[in-house]
Amino acid sequence: MNLFFPEHCKIVDATGGPAYTFAQTTCDYVSLKDTIMAWIVLQFEQATGHETVIYPQVATSVLPTGATNITFAADIWSNEDTAATDTLVKRTSATSYYVEDDVASKLVVIKIDPSKVVAQGSDYDCIGCVISDSKAQANFVSGIYVLQTRMPEATPRTALLD
Repeated sequence: MNLFFPEHCKIVDATGGPAYTFAQTTCDYVSLKDTIMAWIVLQFEQATGHETVIYPQVATSVLPTGATNITFAADIWSNEDTAATDTLVKRTSATSYYVEDDVASKLVVIKIDPSKVVAQGSDYDCIGCVISDSKAQANFVSGIYVLQTRMPEATPRTALLD
């Protein structure tokens, strides 16, 4: 199978560019309609060490109405020091992920299966995430959602509307 990335996957900005994690960061929420699989991809720049926590969430709309943490274990990969290696390490599947408490650039990928979102609650069809307060003004996060679509299109439909 040939996978033409922009035609098979909708790529959506989750954080509106780099965001301070000095206060809790709430990512934008996206609709999973017409989505086969979804990934939350977050890049951290930790100038001050902190065990920042990522909480993937589900919601009933992109507003995010009824947002709550996931209750199913999601597959997670991370690279806790992207300056040293490009290897993503498979972590234990979980409902949240704690980045290591150190000074480093990091990459975290969380796989969200839309069928597990619906199994958590039949009205849930949107995802987002919340990133805990790092209490450090020099720590940043930026993120995207990668949504594998059911039907390839030159311009996949928006995921920012229900």
